[in-house]
Amino acid sequence: MNLRAVTSIYQFEMARAGRTLLQSLVSPVLSTSLYFVVFGAAIGSRIQEVEGVSYGAFIVPGLIMLMLLTQSVSNASFGIFFPKFTGTIYEVMSAPISYLEIVLGYVGAAASKSIILGLIILGTSTFFVDLHIQHPFMMVLFLVLTAVTFSLLGFIIGIWADGFEKLQLVPLLVITPLTFLGGSFYSIDMLPPFWQAVTLANPVVYLVSGFRWSFFGISDVSVIASLLMVAVFLAVSLAVVSWIFRTGFRLRP
Repeated sequence: MNLRAVTSIYQFEMARAGRTLLQSLVSPVLSTSLYFVVFGAAIGSRIQEVEGVSYGAFIVPGLIMLMLLTQSVSNASFGIFFPKFTGTIYEVMSAPISYLEIVLGYVGAAASKSIILGLIILGTSTFFVDLHIQHPFMMVLFLVLTAVTFSLLGFIIGIWADGFEKLQLVPLLVITPLTFLGGSFYSIDMLPPFWQAVTLANPVVYLVSGFRWSFFGISDVSVIASLLMVAVFLAVSLAVVSWIFRTGFRLRP
């Protein structure tokens, strides 16, 4: 394992986040604060509690997961797309480092930025609601696994995309709608039986539900199912990344 190469890629990507601090950090935190104002104040005045948890606190895991999914995909996709766009990716690939080390550098940096952002949003939420995390270890586990998995997905999107427009296609048209419809701001038990069954086909439901369980001990689906869904996501993403480097898909000129 060439740790120096992995560290160099990782540090370069983390430094890029520091140069775009307003976009990388301040903007998501402000957006989250607005969600608290709109959903917590407006809707929270009508929905006092959900399964014994105040509505303001209930939406915290959903907000963190929303930001975590979108930021993981965006950070990783842009991180690998820009070197491909400028042509510097070929210098990286010709260096004496393995594909695994390249993935570790780019995906590790994207996941780290998303985890840091998620923790900052968690800290920001304490200014609006009282939070007591019942299962902190499981909370960190879900946070890390989800960030790594969707950073891998973003890495795949960054290689697949042949233009800046495609980088935003999946986050805007797929990830964000699935997260909003995945129980981020409500319990699926509040839906009619038919729509509950339809919602269970949304994989994001399992991520949000498991993450919420780590906070309050309540969930729409079993925690085992949530962990299995994350594991399936991770395995599929790793398989696709492995196939990309074996075939040179969108990497060979």
